[in-house]
Amino acid sequence: MANDHIDITVEPGEVHALLGENGAGKSTLMNQLYGLLQPDEGEILVDGEPKVFRSPRDAIAAGIGMVHQHFMLVPVFTVAENIALGAEEVRGGPLGWLDRRRNKRDVLETSQRYGLPVDPDALVENLPVGAQQRVEIVKALTRDVDLLILDEPTAVLTPQETDELLAVMRSLADTGKSIVFITHKLREVKAIADRITVIRRGRTVVPSNHPAAAPNRTKGSVSPDTPTDELAALMVGRDVSLEVEKTPAEPGREVLKVSGLIVDDDRGVRAVDHVDLVVRSGEVLGIAGVQGNGQTELVEAIMGLREARAGAIELEEKSLTGRTTKQVLRAGVGYVPEDRSLDGVVKDFTVAENLVLDLYDRAPFGNSFALNPKAIAESARERVSQFDIRTPSSQSTVGTLSGGNQQKVVVAREMSRPLKLLIAAQPTRGVDVGSIEFIHNQIIHERDVGTAVLVVSSELDEVVGLADRIAVMYRGRILAIVSPDMPREEIGLLMAGVVTQEAEDTE
Repeated sequence: MANDHIDITVEPGEVHALLGENGAGKSTLMNQLYGLLQPDEGEILVDGEPKVFRSPRDAIAAGIGMVHQHFMLVPVFTVAENIALGAEEVRGGPLGWLDRRRNKRDVLETSQRYGLPVDPDALVENLPVGAQQRVEIVKALTRDVDLLILDEPTAVLTPQETDELLAVMRSLADTGKSIVFITHKLREVKAIADRITVIRRGRTVVPSNHPAAAPNRTKGSVSPDTPTDELAALMVGRDVSLEVEKTPAEPGREVLKVSGLIVDDDRGVRAVDHVDLVVRSGEVLGIAGVQGNGQTELVEAIMGLREARAGAIELEEKSLTGRTTKQVLRAGVGYVPEDRSLDGVVKDFTVAENLVLDLYDRAPFGNSFALNPKAIAESARERVSQFDIRTPSSQSTVGTLSGGNQQKVVVAREMSRPLKLLIAAQPTRGVDVGSIEFIHNQIIHERDVGTAVLVVSSELDEVVGLADRIAVMYRGRILAIVSPDMPREEIGLLMAGVVTQEAEDTE
């Protein structure tokens, strides 16, 4: 049962946050409001009138729009074509042609009215994810919706894009639009929400007499003034440590050595510019920086996913330069990629199959000729239990899991074999506080057993919490390697390209 007798009321002009763990039932609830799923019991009231939504078209007609966690855009279409899709304006009667001029005019008018700049003629596949999300929101607003559902809208955004989106949400609410904001990020909830409904395992978890309940409001809603640790406990059902607990590192031998590395991005522009760094056994080296400053290309070059223009990459004094990704993995490197959907899982494969993607041709899981389904299934049951992967079965396809549980599958696969080096890029992107705590503990465990760990994250709090040393990247270069004890304001200045005296002294 994904939803169990949930009550929620959304008022005009408010941002109502729907907070819960991965797999708690948030998206299932909203998919019913949008006509993608049909409820087994209960009713949906719009302006006090019962409604039955057999399809998204019915929901849109009732004034409800939805921006999905995984965007529903056609990559090879322009922005204007995507926004018109399903509601095309034509000229010349029923057999006429698409009125592109009017379509572009409608897009520009809507984007200007709500402060959502988009280029109607741009191809969606060429847009960054933040711009694609604006396209999805403009598409909903051109349908003249009164209630906008945003499903995990910040899961793939940079901090800057997230702040921009929160500002857009507030401006939309100020115009009278109602917004349901599905998330598990406590900072964003407290920054933007007028009310919060917490869902845990399909149920709202705060009764009307709870001290955190919002006064004179709907049963089960929570005030955004509720302390962060209490919200986390309501989500997970237990106390959650929001701080990374670890003992001092005991660095050992050099495991990863990068010397003079030069890497270009997809456009041929220099992304990594003469980078030198060393990661030792038993330590976490964190790479901090605003996304887009070469971190992605650096990791891809180490993993054999991108060719380096110059420089050397060594693992325990053995060259990795020019190796394939499979060879890098087999050399003892674990890899949690920043985009799990593209690089981390095969969505049409089962959970069990995804857990052996890098070991399927090795004993006990198989060989060059055949798989061993029994060994794969037995290992999957252990990993599902050990890493708390919320799935009906290890034989369920990964694509049916929530984004956070897909991330747990990747983490379980990469940390279930002996490693010399673990590379974790955005390891907790899109996962809830309980899962963040678990993943952080697993990373520190790898460090404590002697693995060298390289963590790349756009979340400064995460880098500071996990790292024993922090390398700050700016425009493809390592500006400084500093202690996590350095004031965050100083690290923030480095991320903006400002080298302070303290950073120079540390370096």
